[in-house]
Amino acid sequence: MGSEALSAYRAVLRATRRTFAGDTLMLRESAAEVRKKFEENRHVTSAADLQRLLEEAREASHFISNMIVQAKLNDRGGYGNEKNT
Repeated sequence: MGSEALSAYRAVLRATRRTFAGDTLMLRESAAEVRKKFEENRHVTSAADLQRLLEEAREASHFISNMIVQAKLNDRGGYGNEKNT
């Protein structure tokens, strides 16, 4: 089960790196939050709880990758994602 947890941890971190690329503050804070959540559950041993936590990690990775848009300040003083900048 440890390898599944490590894989889920890495997937969430990859999702945050893609989503918040170029935003040092969000990269640092999101990595700290992900680590904190995984550390809080380090000693969980129940198979049912582990499966639930792994599913939550998969959902978090999907959500971060697909539902969050990192807007950037454009030269006109407004915000937009890369496609609208």
